[in-house]
Amino acid sequence: MAGKYFEELAPGTTFRHQPGRTVTETDNLLLTTLSMNPQPLHLDAEYAKGTEWGRPLVNSMFTLALVVGLSVGDTTLGTTVGNLGFEKIDFPSPVFVGDTITVETTVLEARRSKSRPGHGIVLFEHVGRNQRGEVVCRARRNAMMLAETELA
Repeated sequence: MAGKYFEELAPGTTFRHQPGRTVTETDNLLLTTLSMNPQPLHLDAEYAKGTEWGRPLVNSMFTLALVVGLSVGDTTLGTTVGNLGFEKIDFPSPVFVGDTITVETTVLEARRSKSRPGHGIVLFEHVGRNQRGEVVCRARRNAMMLAETELA
């Protein structure tokens, strides 16, 4: 499996995920319409021309999904039981169609699960940056991870 087991996710471990991904107009339109979000800032180029951005913003829910998704191959592919929640999500800079997003993940905390022997809880911080190095998303995510060995 490509993902890491609980024992391999020590606090301080950092992953620089490859490849990055360039955001397309289709990405933004699909997520925005599939999630029933009628915000014209994401869908209406004429409306967006009149905003401070001058063009449509990529839906932040797509940005979050992309940032977490880009991390999966190196961290949780096949070794996660599931997401437990997000502690904090920030979008300090906007994402536009044509931006290329790269992601770095750091393990902030790791502990045994009190309720599920054989599992661990890991707090990841995912940081997505655009091609100019600007942080576009920072998210802290708790995940329940499989352990390679029985945890006592």
